[in-house]
Amino acid sequence: MGNRRTSGTNLEDPARGYADAAMEFPRLLTLLLIVLEWTRPGLPSPLRPICDLRVLEPLILEARDAVVAMKSCREGCRLSESVTVPQTAVEADVWSKKTALEQAQEVQSGLWLFQQALNLLQTSVTNVALHNHIDNTIRNLLTINAVLRSLNIQEYTPPANVAELQGTWRVSSATDLLQVHFSFLRGKVHHLLVDAPACHQAVS
Repeated sequence: MGNRRTSGTNLEDPARGYADAAMEFPRLLTLLLIVLEWTRPGLPSPLRPICDLRVLEPLILEARDAVVAMKSCREGCRLSESVTVPQTAVEADVWSKKTALEQAQEVQSGLWLFQQALNLLQTSVTNVALHNHIDNTIRNLLTINAVLRSLNIQEYTPPANVAELQGTWRVSSATDLLQVHFSFLRGKVHHLLVDAPACHQAVS
């Protein structure tokens, strides 16, 4: 399994190289916007760049592509054990009653759970093509955490025991894991960015 990325030849596949470069672009764009936001002069602006939800759209599309790829996989694409994932449903009335800190911690705990689950998936899956999607998904989690830090959302401290977290459930399928991740981005992550106080302050 340690050689899962090694094929019978050392030649790089040009098509795969172009595909990897294309998938890197959304992350680079998002990180560039973060850097620009951190370094721009204190001039009035109608909207902070990172508050533009279009920066989240490429990450959601990549999450969807990972689900599609996993569904089409027939060999070497199983989880070795079940994993804990967050609930993804967002009830507007319940969500609106939470404080900004509670909303942020709920999203951050979910991102942390996905990090643990995807690390396990990364070691469980032997299908080389799928590893590209898994690696991209893990990098996208880091990008989203960087986005949250750019909005002055404090860094998350993981619990000592996963059982301490509320609003979670377990999945045993790799496809289910990626589907939940996709739904989480479209749901709670999207809502958190919409409701972020820093974004509202930018247009007030």
